[in-house]
Amino acid sequence: MDFLQAIIFGIVQGISEFLPISSTGHLILTGRLLGLAQSEFLKSFEIAIQLGSILSVIALYWRPLFTDRETIKRLAIAFVPTGILGLIFYKIVKLFLLASNTVVLWSLFLGGVLLIIFEYWHKEKEEDSDSIAKISYGKSFLIGVAQSVAMIPGVSRSAATILGGLALGVKRKAIVEFSFLLAVPTMVAATALDFYKNWQQFSLNQFQFLAIGFIVAFVVALASIKFLLNFIKKRSFIAFGVYRIVLALAFWLLVLR
Repeated sequence: MDFLQAIIFGIVQGISEFLPISSTGHLILTGRLLGLAQSEFLKSFEIAIQLGSILSVIALYWRPLFTDRETIKRLAIAFVPTGILGLIFYKIVKLFLLASNTVVLWSLFLGGVLLIIFEYWHKEKEEDSDSIAKISYGKSFLIGVAQSVAMIPGVSRSAATILGGLALGVKRKAIVEFSFLLAVPTMVAATALDFYKNWQQFSLNQFQFLAIGFIVAFVVALASIKFLLNFIKKRSFIAFGVYRIVLALAFWLLVLR
């Protein structure tokens, strides 16, 4: 990896983390396009760089994250399923799934189909929860279960969380913001676990690349969050579903043929 590649990874991460298109999947495909082998460093880099995007959430939403007890309690409950399942399946995800382009592409493709079908099926109701404080503890836990599916590269943590919340009767803006906030404990825990297990393998130069990607991801993610909040005011996620399908097919036909 070089400095330009680290910047490219940071841009891709910042754009894709909060959109329902899978940041991990995009990072894996970016590595393939740049000709980088799926080394242990690259796998850890793809996990750790996501903290840059998460820092943007803290910058924009620090008040509910650290001072709103009701929000904190719901985030803690929603984190439990992912935290437990993440510990159980860490080795499988790291050793096998993160190295599989096939898993990523099938996840992107099927996830795109599901997004489109869901948007045509889903109808928001007047009684749906319109704020994080109105999301019940039970629903918070189930949203966390939905998020845990995103351990599969290409699924998209954002998409799984948002669709899970919408299906459970949470209004679009509320579940999108809940997804932003839930990313903080989820990705901090994932990065901390991976760093604890693999930090000895990082060289000084590799830490420099990580720092560059981290900073770029932070700046780009700020814009991505604001874009998504404006986007959902008038539009559904169908366009993202179409994008996922086109990306998967294009990669299959042009890169893996």
